[in-house]
Order: sequence, then structure tokens, then C-alpha cells
Amino acid sequence: MNTLFVLLQAATGDGKSSWLQLLPLLLIFAVFYFFFILPQTRKSKAQKKFREALKKGDKVVTIGGIHGKIAEVKEKTVILDVGNTLKMTVEKSAISVDNESIPQK
Repeated sequence: MNTLFVLLQAATGDGKSSWLQLLPLLLIFAVFYFFFILPQTRKSKAQKKFREALKKGDKVVTIGGIHGKIAEVKEKTVILDVGNTLKMTVEKSAISVDNESIPQK
């Protein structure tokens, strides 16, 4: 009976030790947030802003490597003039965003 009582007291401990045990977990979460999650959300917002700012006459490259000039902008697509009177319709999400066009913070 005494052994059970001693084990129960040791298991409950004080409040400070439980917070100290959670500290490494909280630090790992903070590192993941500041080094992985936050930069990815910033990049995603910058890509969305870039794609919304596309206008006629901009020179772009698709994610497939096709170079062209925007001839017309629609809601979800753009029409690219790729030369020799050849025009292609591509999704706005297929326009690649290069590092120079995204403002870095």
C-alpha cells in the first residue's frame, strides 16, 4: 500500500515540471512555424498577388517551359501569344512565378 502511495505522489509531481516537459515540444512547434509554415504562406500570397496582376503584354513562362506574351486575360485562364500567330490558352496557375517577381521579406 505504501509503495502505491509513493508511486502516485511521484506521478503527480508539481506543475513546474510538467511545463518544463512541454517546453521542447513547444520549441519544436515554433521552429516549424517560423521556418516552414510562415514562409510558405507568404510565398503563396505573393504568387496569388502575381497571378492576379497579370496583364496584356506581359512576357511570361509557363511551368512547362513555354515562353510567351499575354494576349488576353480571363478570369481563370490567359491566352498566350507564342509566336507565328500561334496562341495557347493556359490556366493562370500554370504561369510560373520566378524569384525576381516575388518580393522577398
